[in-house]
Amino acid sequence: MTELDHAVALLREGELVAIPTETVYGLAADAANPAAVAKIFALKGRPSDHPLIVHIAGTAQLDDWATNIPADARRLADAFWPGPLTLILKRQPHVPDAVTGGQDTVGLRAPAHPLAHALLEQFGGGLAAPSANRFGHVSPTTAQHVRDEFGDACPLVLDGGASPVGVESTIVSLVDDTPKLLRPGGVPREAIEAVLGRKLEHHQSNKTAKIRASGLLDSHYAPRTPLILGPLPSLLDEAARRLAAGERVLLLHRSAIGTPTSGIAHQQLAPDAAHFARELYALLRRHDRQHDVLLMEAPPQSPEWLAVNDRLKRAATTRLD
Repeated sequence: MTELDHAVALLREGELVAIPTETVYGLAADAANPAAVAKIFALKGRPSDHPLIVHIAGTAQLDDWATNIPADARRLADAFWPGPLTLILKRQPHVPDAVTGGQDTVGLRAPAHPLAHALLEQFGGGLAAPSANRFGHVSPTTAQHVRDEFGDACPLVLDGGASPVGVESTIVSLVDDTPKLLRPGGVPREAIEAVLGRKLEHHQSNKTAKIRASGLLDSHYAPRTPLILGPLPSLLDEAARRLAAGERVLLLHRSAIGTPTSGIAHQQLAPDAAHFARELYALLRRHDRQHDVLLMEAPPQSPEWLAVNDRLKRAATTRLD
């Protein structure tokens, strides 16, 4: 039996399998099996009303899970699937409440990672698969991250290498006449708007979006070590103050700092958004609990940094002016 065969057998038995995707690793269960889906919530410590994204092999399965599908949804699926785009649509009646959080909508995406795609093709159904980490913690982008998070509690971790995108999928709601960006991610906002021929409303919380979706909580994607964002001069002052108080400080920066203040441990970060996103979660995991505080230079506010800024806003404990 191949590892892929083993994964399919476990999923059909109602067990969990951690799977690689191009965004982050997911903790997968048969989306049509409420008892299996319940194991995701139990292992992650995830609130039961927090909906999950159903992963499918491609556009041919859209109608299995969603109904009243608008033309815009099919256009976006044709343009970006397989890929890091999740569509929120009206659910089919048979979709379990455990997947939707009791809402009348369902999130669907077709991942581009070849191993995830092969698994979905062989499994034949949909897989509910939130990120394979404890709820609210930094998402995993390697198989080892998942093993570090869950140990033997996850029956199987499929190793597909490091996730090439590094942040979660873009989530777009198409349940009414106004398309809404709920979570920026691997597909740029501008690319989606180009396909739709109109602007997306951007909602950054469950309250304004009036729908619960992954990644809309104020605190999410967070390391256990406090993370402080801000401009580099403010961070250098903060680092000096904390060093004087005897704290272990790590400064993470994109800009050149010349000769650093004596005693400040520091690391230069990737200058471009795509490279930065690919390394972000691995970076936070590597340094978590190795220092008393992490100080990170805030990225630019330009469009290509939208997804990274969204994640850092939710991961940070404090933001300096």
